[in-house]
Amino acid sequence: MKFLIAGLGNIGEEYQNTRHNIGFQILDALAKASNIFFEPNRFAFVSEFKFKGRTFILIKPTTFMNLSGKAVGFWLQKEKITFENLLVLADDLALPFGSLRLKSKGSDGGHNGLKNIQETIGTSDYPRLRFGIGNDFKKGNQVNFVLSEWTEMEKTILPERISKSIEMIQSFGTQGTQRTMTDFNNK
Repeated sequence: MKFLIAGLGNIGEEYQNTRHNIGFQILDALAKASNIFFEPNRFAFVSEFKFKGRTFILIKPTTFMNLSGKAVGFWLQKEKITFENLLVLADDLALPFGSLRLKSKGSDGGHNGLKNIQETIGTSDYPRLRFGIGNDFKKGNQVNFVLSEWTEMEKTILPERISKSIEMIQSFGTQGTQRTMTDFNNK
C-alpha cells in the first residue's frame, strides 16, 4: 500500500523557518528521524520510507506554494496513488498555534497551496493535516505573518507538535483517516 505525503512550503533559505513552511519542516523532521534524505526530482524534493508494510512517498514541492498542485498532481499520477492515500500538510491561520486537525476533505480555507491542488487534481476530496499557526497579526499583515519566522515561545513548543504530526502521518497510513482523526484531532 502506497501513500503520498505532500508537505507544503516555499523553497529558498529565506522561507526555511517560516510559519508557511511547516509542511516542509514536518517532512524534514520525519526524514531525519527515519534516516532518509530528500533528492531533487520532477517538481519536488522527494524521499521514500517504509513503515509497518506501507510505503510513504514524501514530497516537498519546488513549484512554490501557489503552484503546489503541479507537483502533487504529477506525483499522484507517477506513483498511481489514489486521492484517499494523499495527505497534504499545510499551515492554517484559523487554528490556534500548535493545533493539529486532520480532515478527510474540505475547502481550501483561503490557503493558496490547497486552492491550487484542488484546481489541479479536480477535487477537494483528499485528506489534509492542518497545522495551526494562529492569527496574531494586525489587519492587512497576513502575508507578513505567514512568511515570518516562529517566535521564541513557539520554537519551544514546535518540536513536540512536529513529533505529534509525524505520529499522525504514520497513523494515517496504518489506521486510516477516520481512526487518526478520532485519536489525534485537537489533542
